[in-house]
Amino acid sequence: MDHVKLGSSGLEVSRLVLGCMSYGDPARGNHAWTLPEEDSVPFLHRALDAGITFFDTANVYSDGSSEEIVGRTLLAAAPRDQVVIATKVHGRMRPGPNGAGLSRQAILTEVENSLRRLGTDHIDLYQIHRFDPTVPLTETLQALDDVVRAGKVRYLGASSMWAWQFATALHLQERHGWARFVSMQDHYNLLYREEEREMLPLCAAEGIGVIPWSPLARGKLTRDWDAVTNRSETDEFGGTLYRDSDAGIVAAVARVAERRGVSRAQVALAWVARNPVVTAPIVGATKPHHLDDALAALDLVLTDEEVAELEAPYEPHEVVGF
Repeated sequence: MDHVKLGSSGLEVSRLVLGCMSYGDPARGNHAWTLPEEDSVPFLHRALDAGITFFDTANVYSDGSSEEIVGRTLLAAAPRDQVVIATKVHGRMRPGPNGAGLSRQAILTEVENSLRRLGTDHIDLYQIHRFDPTVPLTETLQALDDVVRAGKVRYLGASSMWAWQFATALHLQERHGWARFVSMQDHYNLLYREEEREMLPLCAAEGIGVIPWSPLARGKLTRDWDAVTNRSETDEFGGTLYRDSDAGIVAAVARVAERRGVSRAQVALAWVARNPVVTAPIVGATKPHHLDDALAALDLVLTDEEVAELEAPYEPHEVVGF
């Protein structure tokens, strides 16, 4: 497994990120399709064995149990300084005031809760899960700077938002001398390429590492358009992201994969990974072949003709995922 710098920061990360939203107590939160701990642990071990050192979770995943599983498993299996643990803050964790969002109160409370659940004294990459328009941006950014200065967080990252919002945040961080965002976790795949208009060029210009979420479009790029899974039938958020006109792209992926004699997942992921702005796609794994496909995709080089075939059916989308 190759390792690269995360943007212009000094942090070295693996070329794949294991997304851990699928690992968590199914009885907690609203993800009934997640794997319980005994079923999750083998995937984390398999990722470590394959050389993946970058793991992404969030406080809101399965009401915190994803962080618990990830922390217990990784810290028992590898030296702390050999894994990069990323988590997020923003989603609602408890009822009532200050139980969600990016206020100073919420950030300082949730970073402590995440540290406790992960069982570690620092978070390698602490990300704002979404933009919070209800809180002054300077309040959010100063609170994030404070947790870095306190040694509780090593690096800061952001996730899906408008490019102008991210540019404003980067400007304020530079102006005030606050710790800077080093990464952007955005929605990017063959079915959703709107990030190519502004966000990806901004990240390239600013030296921001890009770690796309859902590079396989929640699995839609890996199967026939009308096929369903347990997750797709219950994933309300995922149901808002794509539309029936995307079926032509799925068919193109199938054609290229068949000609190459590889899986559709390998083709779709290879397309994302070939973008020079992308540092490391975030891949989920709930079946053994998911990791095998992700690893093989890093070695799959698509031709210009194949790329043109994959991209030709794309039509502009409404902006979604924020």
